[in-house]
Amino acid sequence: MVHRLKFGILTLVLAVACLSLQGCDEQEQSILPLGGDKKAGGLKYVELKTNRGRIMLELDEEKAPVTVANFLRYVKEGFYDGTIFHRVIPNFMIQGGGFTPDMTKKETNEPIINESSNGLKNVRGSVAMARTRKPNSANSQFFVNLINNYRLDYAGDARPGYTVFGKVVEGMPVVDAIAQIKRKQVDMYSDVPVEPIVIRSARIVKGE
Repeated sequence: MVHRLKFGILTLVLAVACLSLQGCDEQEQSILPLGGDKKAGGLKYVELKTNRGRIMLELDEEKAPVTVANFLRYVKEGFYDGTIFHRVIPNFMIQGGGFTPDMTKKETNEPIINESSNGLKNVRGSVAMARTRKPNSANSQFFVNLINNYRLDYAGDARPGYTVFGKVVEGMPVVDAIAQIKRKQVDMYSDVPVEPIVIRSARIVKGE
């Protein structure tokens, strides 16, 4: 049975089985190293400094040009500085990029098109855009997959999926540690960390 998980304004859809089974779809236990086989300019790197440690993201501009450009726009504007990972679900994902520590939602830029058919998969360590039920509604919020969430991949018009635009190449232990934080309900929002997980800064460190 499939149910919908509400991520504040943005939602993700996942089968109950995949939420409860750590071994769903043969988990990848290691993250791939920094890429070097893409065309020049095809990869960008963003460093997230959090109050729980450092996370390095490799962004695939070649496969997800609109999504990467959108993410980098927010980075350059300093939008992510001071935001939190506001939605944490063990054995599923951690989501951030839209709320301040007091759970105030930040105003965003215009939504972007869904590039989920780009061939990139929602595997462990991959970074994807959160959105509403409407495919072309992603703006600033993103999530890191804790397991292989293949049910979030593109599967035709009936299942448009969630756009993967990069992966964690350093700091996955930090991501896993965040996933174990105690959570609480805050008004309409569930799975909010008891202690705010703050993105102190987001900076482009390579590729631009």
